[in-house]
Amino acid sequence: MMEFIAGNMAPIMFASLVVFLLLGYPVAFALAANGLLFFFIGVELAPLSEGTITLGWNLLGTMPERFWGVLSNETLLAIPFFTFMGIVLERSGMAEDLLDTIGQLFGPIRGGLAYAVIIVGALLAATTGVVAASVIAMGLISLPIMLRYGYDRRIASGVIAASGTLAQIIPPSLVLIVLADQLGRSVGDMYKAALIPGMILTGIYMSYVLIMSIFRPASMPALPLEARTLGSGVMSLVVALAVAVGIAVGAHYWLAEAQGAKNADILGAVAGIVVIYIAAILDRAAGGPLMSRLAQQVIIVLIPPLALIFLVLGTIFLGIATPTEGGAMGAVGALLLAAVKGRLNLPVVTQALASTTRLSAFVMFILLGARMFSLTFYGVNGHVWVEHLLTSLPGGEYGFLVAVSVLVFLLAFFLDFFELAFIIVPLLAPAAEALGIDLIWFGIILGVNMQTSFMHPPFGFALFYLRSVAPRQAYEDPVTKARMAPVTTGQIYWGAVPFVFIQILMVALVILFPQMVMHYKGAPVDTSNVTITLPQMPGLGGGLGGGLGGGLGGGLGAPGAQPAPGAGGLGAPPGLAPGQAPAPGGLGAPPGLAPTPGGLGAAPGLAPATPAPGSAPAPGGLGLPPGLAPATPAPAPGDAPAPGAPGVPAAPAPTAPSPGTAPAAPPGLAPGGPPPGLSPPAQN
Repeated sequence: MMEFIAGNMAPIMFASLVVFLLLGYPVAFALAANGLLFFFIGVELAPLSEGTITLGWNLLGTMPERFWGVLSNETLLAIPFFTFMGIVLERSGMAEDLLDTIGQLFGPIRGGLAYAVIIVGALLAATTGVVAASVIAMGLISLPIMLRYGYDRRIASGVIAASGTLAQIIPPSLVLIVLADQLGRSVGDMYKAALIPGMILTGIYMSYVLIMSIFRPASMPALPLEARTLGSGVMSLVVALAVAVGIAVGAHYWLAEAQGAKNADILGAVAGIVVIYIAAILDRAAGGPLMSRLAQQVIIVLIPPLALIFLVLGTIFLGIATPTEGGAMGAVGALLLAAVKGRLNLPVVTQALASTTRLSAFVMFILLGARMFSLTFYGVNGHVWVEHLLTSLPGGEYGFLVAVSVLVFLLAFFLDFFELAFIIVPLLAPAAEALGIDLIWFGIILGVNMQTSFMHPPFGFALFYLRSVAPRQAYEDPVTKARMAPVTTGQIYWGAVPFVFIQILMVALVILFPQMVMHYKGAPVDTSNVTITLPQMPGLGGGLGGGLGGGLGGGLGAPGAQPAPGAGGLGAPPGLAPGQAPAPGGLGAPPGLAPTPGGLGAAPGLAPATPAPGSAPAPGGLGLPPGLAPATPAPAPGDAPAPGAPGVPAAPAPTAPSPGTAPAAPPGLAPGGPPPGLSPPAQN
């Protein structure tokens, strides 16, 4: 029995974690307790596991360093920045202004308020990245208006909940930050890859509203004329936008051609937006002789959040700022927008800081528990078990993606996206990488899939957020004074069902068309015409070897020997015939010694010369190199060396110097000069 438990520790550990979570224990503590419990069991059962369990008590000493790695993670520092930015913007009234303005713009058409909710949801997602803030803000502001003008309760609830979850996939999403961290990929690449899928999903939501407005026009009527307080004036808005585009194009060409500025297209767009924004403010101050009230309101309300989006995402995509730095700039920008609107006060800042601290502590505790769980799970080879289980699925890459998508969709009924990201994703990533799946593409698939965790009953958090602000009892509308029926929980749940299917469709589209994600890599590089030329390196054997061989060999030679020029060096060592070069790559052999393998002056592969019996090293030598036998002793003055002695060339006997001449200097020394490194004796 113990052997069976030891051999199947990984699946038992995973199943027990699921039981802990189903019993309702907090995720962070369930992870940590499960990891510690099975760590103790694994250490005791390690001798029975035949090497599959590698846990030891000394591994617990690594936990402080693992915890510090979590606390010092700069990537996760973006989470509190973006959370603070989103809550400040929600408190500043930006969502209310956007909903009112865009609702007036789309009011004359059926489903206009639903279009406005989806567009504002996308804008809030791109500025806040927080689902709770988006859903609560739009539930408080737009739901009473939609009910006032006869919208079907299920459609109104579904549109609000679904548009709020766009903050899951549209950058700067907190989900994408966590997924990038868990997958070991760049947050900037994850943001670039998610941009197009997020826009396509927004378009599919609007297409659903269009279809419903055609087949069920009574479920989403147009805004009545008396409710359009800004009046008409769409043509004035179109003309103003055309003027802004013209200014942007002209500034682009002037900056690019006349000034040669970098990023001239971005600077030109900024110039056009700034000019039209200032013009709208001045026109409103002057009483509106140029623009309609609708055009003024749309320009003045829309440009600040769009500027904030560019400040955050534009700097990240252009490589000017990291996601953490972009989040910090976004937090500062949100404070400035709130201050401009006159809504920046101590209660707003206090509430934003408290909410940010709660969310950051929640994420941190889950991460710490996940570190404890992963230490034990990897120690019982759980990652190998999961990888073998997933890579053996039929269908290869697409079979794996379909199975993982179904698994994540089912787990999302019980776990939120943070729990899925910290528990499931680290187990899935190695298998995906083993199958050759791009992890950014895999992360976007998981991100869109995890978005359903906010939508489907019974634990969809977006539904809970909407339920908390939707009217539970009948109430009197403050504008029409009519008696309004409450919104039931069943209406909220049924309204979310069509959007759950839309999100499943989006998962399938991302799997079938990976090109909508892979654009983050940029244009492919054509390597067919690339030529690689290596620089010519100077030969080291002739120059360095010959030079050192000549110098060293000359210093070691017998007195009276005439040096011959060495190949590329400063002179050949004694013992070589005039003009003969030393062995390639060597330093020159001492007199009487033949080159040996690995020795001084030896070329690789040469056998050592046979020494004469009783031979000794040359006088004044540096000692025998490894592998060399003693050489024949130097001849006495007046004796000629034996002809044919190994390594010693035949040379004439030295002659006595003629009267009045100085004796010959040793090789390598000038006549009368001191030995190298010694100064001449001082003169008295």
